Amino acid sequence: MNRIDLQAAALRCSTGVARIPTARGARRLLLAAAIGASLAGPLQAQDGALGASAQGLLDYARTQSADVAAMRQEADAAAQRQVSAGALADPVLRVELMNINNYGSDAPASVLPWQVGETQYRLMQALPGWGKRDLRQGVAAADAAQASARTGATWAEIAARIKVTYADYYRTVGSERLTREVIDLMSRLEKIAQVRYAGGLAAQQDAIRAQLEQTAMRSELIGLENDKRQLRARLNALLARDWAAPLAEPQVLRPLPDLAASDAAQLADRARSRNPLLQAEQARLAGAQKNRELTFANRYPDWLLGVQSTQVGSRLTSYGLMLEVNLPLQQESRRAQEREAEAMVGAAQSRTEALASQLLGDLAANLAAFDGARRTETLVETQLLPQSELSLRSALAAYENGKVDFATVLDAQRQIRKARLDRLRAQTDAQMRLAEIERILGEDL
Repeated sequence: MNRIDLQAAALRCSTGVARIPTARGARRLLLAAAIGASLAGPLQAQDGALGASAQGLLDYARTQSADVAAMRQEADAAAQRQVSAGALADPVLRVELMNINNYGSDAPASVLPWQVGETQYRLMQALPGWGKRDLRQGVAAADAAQASARTGATWAEIAARIKVTYADYYRTVGSERLTREVIDLMSRLEKIAQVRYAGGLAAQQDAIRAQLEQTAMRSELIGLENDKRQLRARLNALLARDWAAPLAEPQVLRPLPDLAASDAAQLADRARSRNPLLQAEQARLAGAQKNRELTFANRYPDWLLGVQSTQVGSRLTSYGLMLEVNLPLQQESRRAQEREAEAMVGAAQSRTEALASQLLGDLAANLAAFDGARRTETLVETQLLPQSELSLRSALAAYENGKVDFATVLDAQRQIRKARLDRLRAQTDAQMRLAEIERILGEDL
């Protein structure tokens, strides 16, 4: 017979004993070694440790992120400024001691109110022109809304980076797992090739090629392990943890929503109304408009009201009222301020329109890429992987009959490995695109 039992062949490498197999048994054993694990899907999450799922990382970051905490505190500070912006200025009390040397009398000089010629008490309150308090409060409210929106934008950015990094981490770990499986497969094929060479059924070059493949995979494994360490450090930095803090290996990807390119218009409307960066720019525009109104209101004067009382000796002898008005006569400087306010409104409008155009363009691009990744995954899952499996079965059967060389088996194995990598890449690409879409929308789908 020109076929040997592969299991016995592998055993012979360690015991020196070989047995004659059936052809069906040889094909079954080699197929189990080559594609049994290759077609298995990713492990499902059973571990609740930090790092096993993207949601766990997001929940941790929401409460621990220093950047988000800082933005929340700034938003609280901006909210408090609304109260002070609409408040009146503190009143001013003025005390004037007149004739402290007591000229014209025999009394000595003094600084006591009842021992000088006369003392004047004046209480004054500044009053802004009509409507200016409301406008100042409107500017402060717009600043508070902008700070609040920037808090949401900061969180959306951090969440997107966590989701993208987690997907990259998942792909790296999956590639590492696949590479170890290939190394194990090549080790088995090397033993089989050595047994076939010993039986005069194959060339020694088959075993050497299996060894070369293992070396290449080990070199790739070194790079993947390095990438995994870098991604762990990056995730820990996003979580405000020590860069060397332990993280569990990712076990499952987030479920993907049912999105298609035809949903672009609906998602664009959601982005216009909910994107935090766009909301921040709209708040800035509102603040610029209120500031413009306030600048034009400064054409009209502010007021200063006061009451006055005069003390002579120990008695209050007279009372008075005071009205002070500033005269807005510096027209050139005021017109310059008004032109500045107009320019700031125009800049805010242009900035808002530019950001909206950029966000909607990014949304359409990411939605198209998301759709492409989903279609690629479906194609690989339904066609490329079954075709690669069929190719490997055919190559193994032909190799057993001596009709093809070992290189054909290696090519078939590489095809099925590439198909698995393509599926993994399509899955994680879809996750990354989804993270960008959610960042633009400002909410999870």
